[in-house]
Amino acid sequence: MLKEKLANHNIILASKSPRRQQFLKDLDLPFTIELKEVEEIYPPKLQGAEITDYLADLKSKPFTNLKENDVLITSDTIVWLNGKALGKPKDKAGAFKMLRALSGKKHEVITSVSIKGTNFQTIFNDTTDVYFKELTDAEINYYIDNYNPYDKAGAYGIQEWIGFIAIESMKGSYFNVAGLPVQKLYKELMKL
Repeated sequence: MLKEKLANHNIILASKSPRRQQFLKDLDLPFTIELKEVEEIYPPKLQGAEITDYLADLKSKPFTNLKENDVLITSDTIVWLNGKALGKPKDKAGAFKMLRALSGKKHEVITSVSIKGTNFQTIFNDTTDVYFKELTDAEINYYIDNYNPYDKAGAYGIQEWIGFIAIESMKGSYFNVAGLPVQKLYKELMKL
């Protein structure tokens, strides 16, 4: 359905996230991947969705040569806990610290998406409340040692082992926690 609607558009996904790439494939949407390095730094005064909105927009800025039928999709996800953003951990100690902080608590996963063309840009976001059980050090270490927490905000992937054993409940979109609010993306792309 979306494929027919956007048949005259060239969809460009600016993300190396395998999950985001898979979601676009699963929407039956033909797309290309173009990556441009961006230093993901935001003003410290920003809070919650302001951060992800800012970064999704920032990731779109290097694409200065969009053509008439190009549609660029950029995105950013953070885990928001106690008024602080948890990004991607740099090492095992950082991953452990993040997962220990999330243990037994509620946090928010916030994802923003920018859809940009030559003469328009739409930025939207989605927030999901996620409730973690109390995690043992052994569970945290098992996850870090056997999976790849370093490319994920908050050091975890909902679709991996830690998601199966740690998430007691959620309020909001599963896909948002996995990195892309697919249902909202679909709705916005259908408006083009």
